[in-house]
Amino acid sequence: MLRRAAPSSSSAAAAATAAASSSAVNSIILRSLKEHFLEVSKMTPPPKISPPKPYTIVKGALDQASGPVLRRAYGDAGEEISISVARLANIMPPGADYDSDDDSGGGGGVSESISQLFLHVDISRPGSSKSLQFLCGLYPDAVGIHSVCLRPKTAESGTAALAGKGGDGFQGRIFQELDENVRDAFHHYIEARGINEKLFPFLQAWLYVKDHRNLIRWFKSVGTLISEPKSDDWMLYH
Repeated sequence: MLRRAAPSSSSAAAAATAAASSSAVNSIILRSLKEHFLEVSKMTPPPKISPPKPYTIVKGALDQASGPVLRRAYGDAGEEISISVARLANIMPPGADYDSDDDSGGGGGVSESISQLFLHVDISRPGSSKSLQFLCGLYPDAVGIHSVCLRPKTAESGTAALAGKGGDGFQGRIFQELDENVRDAFHHYIEARGINEKLFPFLQAWLYVKDHRNLIRWFKSVGTLISEPKSDDWMLYH
């Protein structure tokens, strides 16, 4: 019968030291997480704002990782319009030529931290297999079209579309390469459907609330993962 050798006292001591060190580090992290969690929890949310009519908020949009935020119907043909939104800074690649959200040097309020938005606008008709999709920059006083393409309705939308992912085949010409009259016509097209700066106050506030919820959820998830297995609530650590 084989018998395993008992661990040496030095090995046991090293293991105990490592465990104690890990526990101390965990306590420091949990304490810091709790402090930041409480700080974020006290942040004042923006005033409640309704979207411009006839746009309506997509149910459950705040709890989804991506997807449309607003919807509406338009015209006798029953066009279906949906709008997804993201921070412009989260979409543009590093070093891209755009005004930074942090240029104001302010205290990080909602108007300073989310001053430029990126929209994915999907416009389709009942029975059609394709939709006309626009990527737009939205600002407090203006909206600009970055690109326009015709894609299958099943193509990715929301954050994936904003990031330029998904979809196959010819996507259409670069918008700035189109004739000026065509560009103007597309701007009038989206303006007639309510895609304009009036959307900015609601979408800015909506993104602020979503970011706040995601941050709170992140603190809770990380705290729960790091806390001791027997701990029912990592917030008890202090």
